[in-house]
Amino acid sequence: MTDILSRLSATIAARKTADPATSWTAQLLARGPEKCAEKFGEEAVEAIIEAVRGDRARLTAEAADVIYHLLVMLAARDVPLADVLAELDRREGVSGVAEKAAR
Repeated sequence: MTDILSRLSATIAARKTADPATSWTAQLLARGPEKCAEKFGEEAVEAIIEAVRGDRARLTAEAADVIYHLLVMLAARDVPLADVLAELDRREGVSGVAEKAAR
């Protein structure tokens, strides 16, 4: 599963230097981290709406958009996917209740 995420993250990183006229990702990144965060939020809301509606196909599509825009937002702030995966790895096997209490 992380293979596709790693490839997508690498593609997004490569688009940082691409011409915004030829790449949607480059357009987003050129607009700055705030715009990338805004777009992530919009996609998250759309996923929530589809989850409430119960349309699996639409939720799947919106969830893919959320993941893509999360990776774009991370790239805009130079947060590597590897750091996020390491944090998930650190949390694995820890009770959610215990993890929240430790914050």
